Amino acid sequence: MNAPLKISLDAMGGDNGPETVIGGADRSLTRRPDTEYLLFGDEPTIAPILARYPALEKKSTIYHTDVSVKMDEKPSQALRRGRRNSSMWKAIEAVKKGEADVCISAGNTGALMAMAKLCLRTVADVDRPAIAAMWPTIRREGIVLDVGANVGADANQLVDYAVMGAAMARALFSKSRPVIGLLNVGVEEIKGLDEIKKAASILRESEFPFDYHGFVEGDDLGKGLVDVVVTEGFSGNIALKTAEGTAKQVGVYLKDAMTRSWMTKLGAIIASSGFQALKRKMDPRGMNGGVFLGLNGLVIKSHGGTDAKGFASAIDLGYDMASNGLVQRLSADILEFRQSLGTDENKE
Repeated sequence: MNAPLKISLDAMGGDNGPETVIGGADRSLTRRPDTEYLLFGDEPTIAPILARYPALEKKSTIYHTDVSVKMDEKPSQALRRGRRNSSMWKAIEAVKKGEADVCISAGNTGALMAMAKLCLRTVADVDRPAIAAMWPTIRREGIVLDVGANVGADANQLVDYAVMGAAMARALFSKSRPVIGLLNVGVEEIKGLDEIKKAASILRESEFPFDYHGFVEGDDLGKGLVDVVVTEGFSGNIALKTAEGTAKQVGVYLKDAMTRSWMTKLGAIIASSGFQALKRKMDPRGMNGGVFLGLNGLVIKSHGGTDAKGFASAIDLGYDMASNGLVQRLSADILEFRQSLGTDENKE
């Protein structure tokens, strides 16, 4: 019998704190009963909420902390005030100590990345960890990174992102040769910034076990042409927020159109099953959770404003990544890739 997978939760993170975190954990537990939880935060606040979920309470341990990181705190302030004794730091530290397999937080993104990098360090001398997000497409689910950890990236960093994204795709999709694309302003080789073109040249010439597709444009993100789309955090975060906003916009348009008259209302009733399927497909809560790639430990960032359903999706993602040994795969892949290029001297 396999040992239960242990998940540490920053119970105070996010816009709604313990209510969302605990509610999400209970939802995820019904799907993945071989899970135990370490809850870090204010025990007098957490305990009464946890008591409403008897099954989860049996699988959970509360670790009291007095400090929680505010959503609007600067990373430097959060480190000074919350390092060592905040719920966020303690949740990450549990992964470092081997007490948990993965940490989930809906807290301040900048603070979470800063604390995670300081506490866990990076694998294989990765310069900058990236945030990888699941992306719904017409064909299948895909991965996009970086979606907000870093503004700007040079060619070597983009190549690292490609290798890390491929490792995640192999762990999640069970594909031996994921297809990788670089997000660009056009598919022609002459287009784009010099660093993007340099990264493309490196990826084309590599012998690593993934297939490099070439450049993809913004309107290709939803087509599912590739398994992994690589970009830097500025454009990646804009793409992510634009996609989320567009999904909400389309939902409002459909609702308005279907309630405009008695004829459209009747049509909506007849097509209700189809609309429900579309709603589930477009619901960003089903794809909630960004994986911090490049660290010596697994950390998942949930959207701060999500509800219990969305937070459960982030936990599910963390469970799947931990179960598939993502960190070990990623570290081995990066080392092998650099060896295929010659030495680490390729990194300037």
